[in-house]
Amino acid sequence: MAAPVRSVLPVVLLGCGGVGRHLLRHILSCRPLHANQGVAIRVLGVADSSSLLVADDLHSNGFDDALLADLCAAKSAGSPLSSLLSRGQCQLFNNPEARRKVIDTASVLGKTTGLVLVDCSATYDTVGMLKDAVDRGCCVVLANKKPLTCAYEDFEKLVSNFRRMRFESTVGAGLPVIASVTRIIASGDPVSRIVGSLSGTLGYVMSELEDGKRFSEVVKTAKSLGYTEPDPRDDLSGMDVARKALILARLLGQRISMENINVESLYPSEFGPDAMSTKDFLESGLVQLDKSIEERVKAASLKGNVLRYVCKIESTGCQVGLEELPKNSALGRLRGSDNVVEIYSRCYESAPLVIQGAGAGNDTTAAGVLADILDLQDLFHKTA
Repeated sequence: MAAPVRSVLPVVLLGCGGVGRHLLRHILSCRPLHANQGVAIRVLGVADSSSLLVADDLHSNGFDDALLADLCAAKSAGSPLSSLLSRGQCQLFNNPEARRKVIDTASVLGKTTGLVLVDCSATYDTVGMLKDAVDRGCCVVLANKKPLTCAYEDFEKLVSNFRRMRFESTVGAGLPVIASVTRIIASGDPVSRIVGSLSGTLGYVMSELEDGKRFSEVVKTAKSLGYTEPDPRDDLSGMDVARKALILARLLGQRISMENINVESLYPSEFGPDAMSTKDFLESGLVQLDKSIEERVKAASLKGNVLRYVCKIESTGCQVGLEELPKNSALGRLRGSDNVVEIYSRCYESAPLVIQGAGAGNDTTAAGVLADILDLQDLFHKTA
Protein backbone atom coordinates (compact mmCIF):
# COMPACT_ATOMS: atom_id res chain seq x y z
CA MET A 1 0.00 0.00 0.00
CA ALA A 2 1.36 3.42 -0.97
CA ALA A 3 2.28 5.82 1.83
CA PRO A 4 0.37 9.10 2.22
CA VAL A 5 1.83 11.78 -0.05
CA ARG A 6 4.06 14.05 2.03
CA SER A 7 5.97 15.93 -0.64
CA VAL A 8 4.94 17.07 -4.11
CA LEU A 9 7.77 18.32 -6.32
CA PRO A 10 6.67 20.32 -9.41
CA VAL A 11 9.36 20.05 -12.10
CA VAL A 12 10.13 21.93 -15.31
CA LEU A 13 12.80 20.23 -17.41
CA LEU A 14 15.14 22.17 -19.70
CA GLY A 15 16.66 19.86 -22.29
CA CYS A 16 15.18 16.59 -23.53
CA GLY A 17 18.23 15.08 -25.19
CA GLY A 18 19.76 11.85 -23.96
CA VAL A 19 20.02 12.77 -20.27
CA GLY A 20 16.64 14.55 -20.18
CA ARG A 21 14.80 11.61 -21.76
CA HIS A 22 16.48 9.14 -19.43
CA LEU A 23 15.45 11.32 -16.49
CA LEU A 24 11.80 11.24 -17.57
CA ARG A 25 12.00 7.46 -17.99
CA HIS A 26 13.53 7.14 -14.51
CA ILE A 27 10.71 9.25 -13.05
CA LEU A 28 8.14 6.96 -14.68
CA SER A 29 9.80 3.70 -13.67
CA CYS A 30 10.27 4.89 -10.07
CA ARG A 31 6.62 5.87 -9.52
CA PRO A 32 5.93 2.83 -7.24
CA LEU A 33 9.12 3.42 -5.23
CA HIS A 34 8.38 7.11 -4.78
CA ALA A 35 4.75 6.38 -3.86
CA ASN A 36 6.00 4.12 -1.06
CA GLN A 37 8.20 6.98 0.13
CA GLY A 38 5.32 9.46 0.09
CA VAL A 39 6.85 11.53 -2.72
CA ALA A 40 5.24 12.66 -5.97
CA ILE A 41 7.12 14.28 -8.87
CA ARG A 42 4.86 16.29 -11.18
CA VAL A 43 6.38 17.24 -14.52
CA LEU A 44 4.71 20.51 -15.51
CA GLY A 45 6.84 21.45 -18.50
CA VAL A 46 9.56 20.20 -20.83
CA ALA A 47 11.70 22.41 -23.08
CA ASP A 48 14.03 21.62 -25.94
CA SER A 49 16.31 24.08 -27.76
CA SER A 50 13.45 25.79 -29.58
CA SER A 51 10.22 25.43 -27.60
CA LEU A 52 8.48 24.67 -24.31
CA LEU A 53 5.57 22.28 -23.77
CA VAL A 54 3.78 23.20 -20.55
CA ALA A 55 0.66 21.96 -18.75
CA ASP A 56 -2.48 24.12 -19.13
CA ASP A 57 -2.95 24.20 -15.36
CA LEU A 58 0.27 24.72 -13.40
CA HIS A 59 -1.45 23.60 -10.21
CA SER A 60 -2.59 20.31 -11.74
CA ASN A 61 -0.86 16.95 -11.56
CA GLY A 62 1.15 17.93 -14.62
CA PHE A 63 1.67 15.70 -17.65
CA ASP A 64 0.25 12.21 -17.26
CA ASP A 65 2.60 9.24 -17.57
CA ALA A 66 1.32 8.27 -21.01
CA LEU A 67 2.14 11.74 -22.36
CA LEU A 68 5.62 11.64 -20.81
CA ALA A 69 6.29 8.24 -22.40
CA ASP A 70 5.09 9.54 -25.77
CA LEU A 71 7.23 12.66 -25.36
CA CYS A 72 10.35 10.53 -24.83
CA ALA A 73 9.50 8.44 -27.89
CA ALA A 74 8.82 11.53 -30.01
CA LYS A 75 12.10 13.24 -29.09
CA SER A 76 14.04 9.99 -29.60
CA ALA A 77 12.59 9.87 -33.11
CA GLY A 78 13.58 13.49 -33.76
CA SER A 79 10.02 14.84 -33.67
CA PRO A 80 9.29 18.34 -32.32
CA LEU A 81 7.41 18.96 -29.08
CA SER A 82 4.59 20.43 -31.19
CA SER A 83 3.73 16.88 -32.32
CA LEU A 84 2.26 16.29 -28.84
CA LEU A 85 -0.19 19.24 -28.87
CA SER A 86 -3.00 17.04 -30.14
CA ARG A 87 -2.94 15.21 -26.79
CA GLY A 88 -4.56 18.25 -25.18
CA GLN A 89 -4.10 19.71 -21.67
CA CYS A 90 -0.88 21.44 -22.73
CA GLN A 91 0.37 24.55 -24.52
CA LEU A 92 3.40 25.17 -26.73
CA PHE A 93 5.61 28.26 -26.63
CA ASN A 94 8.43 28.90 -29.07
CA ASN A 95 11.58 30.88 -28.25
CA PRO A 96 11.96 33.59 -27.12
CA GLU A 97 8.43 33.39 -25.68
CA ALA A 98 9.29 29.96 -24.25
CA ARG A 99 12.00 31.48 -22.07
CA ARG A 100 9.59 34.11 -20.77
CA LYS A 101 7.06 31.38 -19.97
CA VAL A 102 9.65 29.50 -17.89
CA ILE A 103 10.23 32.69 -15.85
CA ASP A 104 6.48 33.26 -15.51
CA THR A 105 6.06 29.69 -14.27
CA ALA A 106 8.85 30.22 -11.75
CA SER A 107 7.19 33.43 -10.57
CA VAL A 108 3.80 31.75 -10.04
CA LEU A 109 5.02 28.55 -8.40
CA GLY A 110 7.91 30.10 -6.49
CA LYS A 111 5.35 31.95 -4.36
CA THR A 112 3.00 28.98 -3.93
CA THR A 113 3.91 25.32 -4.36
CA GLY A 114 7.57 25.84 -5.20
CA LEU A 115 9.32 24.61 -8.33
CA VAL A 116 12.37 22.54 -9.28
CA LEU A 117 13.93 23.85 -12.48
CA VAL A 118 16.06 21.02 -13.90
CA ASP A 119 18.71 21.84 -16.53
CA CYS A 120 19.76 18.83 -18.60
CA SER A 121 20.73 20.93 -21.60
CA ALA A 122 24.29 21.60 -22.78
CA THR A 123 24.15 25.34 -23.37
CA TYR A 124 25.04 28.64 -21.70
CA ASP A 125 21.65 30.01 -22.78
CA THR A 126 19.89 28.80 -19.63
CA VAL A 127 21.92 30.96 -17.22
CA GLY A 128 19.47 33.88 -17.25
CA MET A 129 16.46 31.64 -16.61
CA LEU A 130 18.24 29.84 -13.79
CA LYS A 131 19.22 33.08 -12.05
CA ASP A 132 15.67 34.40 -12.36
CA ALA A 133 14.36 31.14 -10.89
CA VAL A 134 16.73 31.50 -7.92
CA ASP A 135 15.48 35.08 -7.39
CA ARG A 136 11.92 33.74 -7.27
CA GLY A 137 12.71 31.19 -4.56
CA CYS A 138 12.77 28.14 -6.82
CA CYS A 139 15.09 25.16 -6.53
CA VAL A 140 17.60 24.37 -9.29
CA VAL A 141 19.10 21.01 -10.28
CA LEU A 142 21.86 20.88 -12.88
CA ALA A 143 23.40 18.25 -15.10
CA ASN A 144 24.54 21.09 -17.38
CA LYS A 145 28.03 22.25 -16.34
CA LYS A 146 28.07 25.47 -18.33
CA PRO A 147 26.01 27.72 -16.02
CA LEU A 148 28.51 27.01 -13.23
CA THR A 149 31.57 27.67 -15.40
CA CYS A 150 30.79 31.06 -16.92
CA ALA A 151 31.27 34.31 -14.99
CA TYR A 152 32.08 33.86 -11.30
CA GLU A 153 29.24 36.23 -10.42
CA ASP A 154 26.79 33.83 -12.10
CA PHE A 155 28.20 30.88 -10.12
CA GLU A 156 27.92 32.90 -6.91
CA LYS A 157 24.31 33.79 -7.69
CA LEU A 158 23.31 30.21 -8.47
CA VAL A 159 24.79 28.78 -5.28
CA SER A 160 23.68 31.69 -3.07
CA ASN A 161 21.02 29.48 -1.47
CA PHE A 162 22.93 26.22 -1.40
CA ARG A 163 20.09 24.23 0.13
CA ARG A 164 17.96 24.91 -2.94
CA MET A 165 20.71 24.07 -5.41
CA ARG A 166 21.94 20.62 -6.47
CA PHE A 167 24.56 19.91 -9.14
CA GLU A 168 26.08 16.51 -8.34
CA SER A 169 25.77 15.30 -11.93
CA THR A 170 27.88 18.14 -13.33
CA VAL A 171 31.11 16.52 -12.15
CA GLY A 172 30.79 12.76 -11.77
CA ALA A 173 27.38 11.80 -13.18
CA GLY A 174 25.95 9.70 -10.33
CA LEU A 175 29.13 9.60 -8.21
CA PRO A 176 28.89 11.48 -4.86
CA VAL A 177 31.80 13.84 -5.53
CA ILE A 178 30.09 17.17 -4.79
CA ALA A 179 28.34 15.72 -1.73
CA SER A 180 31.60 14.32 -0.35
CA VAL A 181 33.49 17.58 -0.82
CA THR A 182 30.73 19.70 0.75
CA ARG A 183 30.39 17.32 3.74
CA ILE A 184 34.13 17.44 4.40
CA ILE A 185 34.14 21.23 4.19
CA ALA A 186 31.07 21.49 6.44
CA SER A 187 32.82 19.38 9.09
CA GLY A 188 35.57 21.98 9.37
CA ASP A 189 38.12 19.73 7.65
CA PRO A 190 39.85 21.89 5.00
CA VAL A 191 40.31 20.22 1.62
CA SER A 192 43.91 20.74 0.51
CA ARG A 193 43.93 18.94 -2.82
CA ILE A 194 41.69 17.11 -5.28
CA VAL A 195 43.11 14.89 -8.02
CA GLY A 196 40.74 13.22 -10.43
CA SER A 197 40.33 11.36 -13.67
CA LEU A 198 37.02 12.90 -14.68
CA SER A 199 36.66 11.81 -18.30
CA GLY A 200 35.45 8.30 -19.02
CA THR A 201 36.68 8.75 -22.58
CA LEU A 202 40.21 9.78 -21.63
CA GLY A 203 40.35 7.24 -18.82
CA TYR A 204 39.63 4.51 -21.35
CA VAL A 205 42.17 5.88 -23.84
CA MET A 206 44.98 6.17 -21.27
CA SER A 207 44.47 2.70 -19.81
CA GLU A 208 44.39 1.10 -23.27
CA LEU A 209 47.73 2.73 -24.16
CA GLU A 210 49.38 0.65 -21.42
CA ASP A 211 48.85 -2.45 -23.57
CA GLY A 212 51.07 -1.00 -26.32
CA LYS A 213 48.23 0.07 -28.58
CA ARG A 214 48.62 3.13 -30.79
CA PHE A 215 46.89 6.33 -29.72
CA SER A 216 45.08 6.69 -33.07
CA GLU A 217 43.82 3.11 -32.85
CA VAL A 218 42.54 3.53 -29.30
CA VAL A 219 40.72 6.81 -30.05
CA LYS A 220 38.99 5.27 -33.08
CA THR A 221 37.94 2.26 -30.99
CA ALA A 222 36.60 4.58 -28.29
CA LYS A 223 34.58 6.42 -30.93
CA SER A 224 33.15 3.16 -32.30
CA LEU A 225 32.12 2.17 -28.75
CA GLY A 226 30.27 5.47 -28.33
CA TYR A 227 32.66 6.74 -25.64
CA THR A 228 33.62 9.92 -27.50
CA GLU A 229 31.68 12.84 -28.89
CA PRO A 230 31.00 12.71 -32.67
CA ASP A 231 34.17 14.79 -33.01
CA PRO A 232 36.68 13.16 -30.59
CA ARG A 233 38.52 16.47 -30.30
CA ASP A 234 35.72 17.62 -27.99
CA ASP A 235 37.09 15.05 -25.52
CA LEU A 236 40.80 15.26 -26.44
CA SER A 237 40.86 19.03 -25.90
CA GLY A 238 40.42 18.49 -22.15
CA MET A 239 37.84 21.28 -21.90
CA ASP A 240 35.14 19.05 -20.43
CA VAL A 241 37.53 17.99 -17.66
CA ALA A 242 38.50 21.64 -17.17
CA ARG A 243 34.87 22.62 -16.62
CA LYS A 244 34.50 19.93 -13.96
CA ALA A 245 37.74 21.05 -12.33
CA LEU A 246 36.53 24.66 -12.31
CA ILE A 247 33.31 23.66 -10.52
CA LEU A 248 35.30 21.81 -7.86
CA ALA A 249 37.81 24.65 -7.48
CA ARG A 250 35.00 27.19 -7.03
CA LEU A 251 33.36 24.86 -4.53
CA LEU A 252 36.60 25.06 -2.52
CA GLY A 253 36.31 28.85 -2.53
CA GLN A 254 38.66 29.72 -5.38
CA ARG A 255 37.41 32.76 -7.29
CA ILE A 256 38.80 31.65 -10.64
CA SER A 257 37.62 31.33 -14.25
CA MET A 258 38.47 29.05 -17.16
CA GLU A 259 41.26 31.43 -18.18
CA ASN A 260 43.05 30.63 -14.90
CA ILE A 261 43.22 26.88 -15.60
CA ASN A 262 46.22 25.45 -17.42
CA VAL A 263 44.67 22.93 -19.84
CA GLU A 264 46.76 20.52 -21.92
CA SER A 265 45.11 19.50 -25.18
CA LEU A 266 46.06 16.12 -26.66
CA TYR A 267 46.23 17.60 -30.14
CA PRO A 268 47.99 20.76 -31.45
CA SER A 269 46.08 23.83 -32.59
CA GLU A 270 46.85 23.09 -36.26
CA PHE A 271 44.70 19.95 -35.91
CA GLY A 272 41.82 21.89 -34.36
CA PRO A 273 38.24 22.14 -35.70
CA ASP A 274 38.97 25.50 -37.33
CA ALA A 275 41.86 24.04 -39.33
CA MET A 276 40.84 20.46 -40.05
CA SER A 277 37.54 18.60 -40.56
CA THR A 278 36.56 15.73 -38.29
CA LYS A 279 37.00 13.31 -41.20
CA ASP A 280 40.53 14.55 -41.95
CA PHE A 281 41.45 14.48 -38.26
CA LEU A 282 40.37 10.85 -37.94
CA GLU A 283 41.94 9.74 -41.20
CA SER A 284 45.24 11.64 -41.21
CA GLY A 285 45.61 13.82 -38.13
CA LEU A 286 45.37 11.25 -35.35
CA VAL A 287 48.12 9.01 -36.67
CA GLN A 288 50.57 11.93 -36.55
CA LEU A 289 50.10 12.05 -32.77
CA ASP A 290 51.04 8.39 -32.22
CA LYS A 291 54.80 8.85 -31.87
CA SER A 292 54.76 11.65 -29.28
CA ILE A 293 52.14 9.89 -27.15
CA GLU A 294 54.01 6.57 -27.40
CA GLU A 295 57.21 8.26 -26.19
CA ARG A 296 55.44 9.68 -23.15
CA VAL A 297 53.87 6.31 -22.31
CA LYS A 298 57.28 4.60 -22.52
CA ALA A 299 58.99 7.31 -20.45
CA ALA A 300 56.41 6.87 -17.69
CA SER A 301 56.70 3.06 -17.84
CA LEU A 302 60.50 3.17 -17.37
CA LYS A 303 59.89 4.88 -14.02
CA GLY A 304 57.23 2.34 -13.00
CA ASN A 305 54.48 4.85 -13.71
CA VAL A 306 51.49 5.16 -16.03
CA LEU A 307 50.02 8.14 -17.86
CA ARG A 308 46.63 9.47 -16.80
CA TYR A 309 44.69 12.53 -17.93
CA VAL A 310 43.81 14.24 -14.66
CA CYS A 311 42.80 17.48 -13.03
CA LYS A 312 44.75 18.72 -10.03
CA ILE A 313 43.17 21.33 -7.78
CA GLU A 314 45.39 22.83 -5.10
CA SER A 315 45.64 26.13 -3.26
CA THR A 316 48.29 27.20 -5.77
CA GLY A 317 46.03 26.70 -8.76
CA CYS A 318 44.31 24.26 -11.06
CA GLN A 319 45.85 22.17 -13.83
CA VAL A 320 44.39 19.74 -16.35
CA GLY A 321 46.49 17.39 -18.47
CA LEU A 322 48.67 14.29 -18.64
CA GLU A 323 50.40 13.17 -15.45
CA GLU A 324 52.74 10.30 -14.62
CA LEU A 325 51.31 8.39 -11.65
CA PRO A 326 52.37 5.26 -9.73
CA LYS A 327 50.86 2.08 -11.13
CA ASN A 328 49.65 1.02 -7.69
CA SER A 329 47.79 4.26 -6.93
CA ALA A 330 44.01 4.52 -7.23
CA LEU A 331 44.39 6.53 -10.42
CA GLY A 332 47.16 4.29 -11.72
CA ARG A 333 45.02 1.17 -11.30
CA LEU A 334 42.16 2.76 -13.23
CA ARG A 335 41.00 0.71 -16.20
CA GLY A 336 38.22 1.32 -18.69
CA SER A 337 35.88 4.30 -18.59
CA ASP A 338 35.42 4.69 -14.82
CA ASN A 339 36.08 7.99 -13.06
CA VAL A 340 38.31 8.22 -9.99
CA VAL A 341 38.59 11.15 -7.60
CA GLU A 342 41.06 11.47 -4.71
CA ILE A 343 40.21 14.04 -2.02
CA TYR A 344 42.95 15.13 0.39
CA SER A 345 42.28 17.00 3.65
CA ARG A 346 43.52 17.07 7.23
CA CYS A 347 41.63 13.86 8.02
CA TYR A 348 42.47 12.31 4.63
CA GLU A 349 46.07 13.50 4.34
CA SER A 350 48.11 10.31 3.94
CA ALA A 351 45.27 8.14 2.67
CA PRO A 352 42.86 10.19 0.53
CA LEU A 353 39.15 9.63 0.26
CA VAL A 354 38.77 7.78 -3.05
CA ILE A 355 35.56 7.76 -5.07
CA GLN A 356 35.40 5.48 -8.11
CA GLY A 357 32.73 4.30 -10.50
CA ALA A 358 30.92 5.04 -13.73
CA GLY A 359 31.23 8.76 -14.28
CA ALA A 360 29.48 9.14 -17.61
CA GLY A 361 26.54 7.91 -19.63
CA ASN A 362 23.00 9.20 -20.02
CA ASP A 363 21.47 6.58 -17.74
CA THR A 364 23.95 7.12 -14.89
CA THR A 365 23.81 10.90 -15.18
CA ALA A 366 20.00 10.92 -15.20
CA ALA A 367 19.95 8.74 -12.09
CA GLY A 368 22.18 11.30 -10.38
CA VAL A 369 19.82 14.11 -11.42
CA LEU A 370 16.82 12.24 -10.04
CA ALA A 371 18.63 11.68 -6.74
CA ASP A 372 19.34 15.43 -6.59
CA ILE A 373 15.64 16.22 -7.16
CA LEU A 374 14.61 13.86 -4.37
CA ASP A 375 17.21 15.42 -2.06
CA LEU A 376 15.06 18.56 -2.12
CA GLN A 377 11.85 16.85 -1.02
CA ASP A 378 11.87 18.19 2.55
CA LEU A 379 11.48 21.70 1.08
CA PHE A 380 8.16 20.74 -0.50
CA HIS A 381 4.88 19.75 1.08
CA LYS A 382 1.67 18.28 -0.20
CA THR A 383 -0.57 20.98 -1.62
CA ALA A 384 -3.63 18.96 -2.55
